Amino acid sequence: MRTFLRACYIEAMRILLATTNEGKIIELQRIIGEQGIDLVGLDVSASTEEIETGATFAENALLKARHYHQTSGLPTIADDSGLEVEALGGAPGVRSARWAGQAATDAERVVKLLDDLKDVPPGNRAARFVCAAAFVWDGGERVFEGEARGIVLDAARGSNGFGYDPIFYFEPLGKTFAELTGSEKAEVSHRGRAFGQLTQWLNRSSALDTLRSNDRIIVPTDESSASA
Repeated sequence: MRTFLRACYIEAMRILLATTNEGKIIELQRIIGEQGIDLVGLDVSASTEEIETGATFAENALLKARHYHQTSGLPTIADDSGLEVEALGGAPGVRSARWAGQAATDAERVVKLLDDLKDVPPGNRAARFVCAAAFVWDGGERVFEGEARGIVLDAARGSNGFGYDPIFYFEPLGKTFAELTGSEKAEVSHRGRAFGQLTQWLNRSSALDTLRSNDRIIVPTDESSASA
């Protein structure tokens, strides 16, 4: 009698997510991480700031996705997102991450924005989060956009999320983005909507079938034994 192990394998697609932001990586893994995709982020030492020279979220997302697709050889997803406040003429907009300075923390960005709005009454604090998600692979480019509308509060609430989430009040759920669970936020956020469109497109398009063979990896799963 002979005993042997038989390994069962599944095929997954390795796609680069062009960000070092841990909050984004966790959020996007939740949104697209169950689609047979092995999502990998950039090394923590990488920087996208010098690449973000576009005037719109879509331009910046494409610039980053193109750059890291060329340098890594992998199909690449990149997003650019930010907060647009009506009372500030759409600012901070594409400069959301740099609104309080290049090295500012999330908390410092929030403080700066609240200070900019200190004389603006609650009824004039309408804002929207915007996200553009770009996908670049050997076969082409696609960009998907999503938004979420809300109000900027005068004080932070909640400890989840990142960026301006603690002061962005989403009226349909009666909470700030920082008070939402990860699954709640994935359903209604600008990023969830943009990447939801991207995921749906990936599922119904032939893009994943045209990627290079070395973009595909074999992931071992259960091992089963049999005897003969």
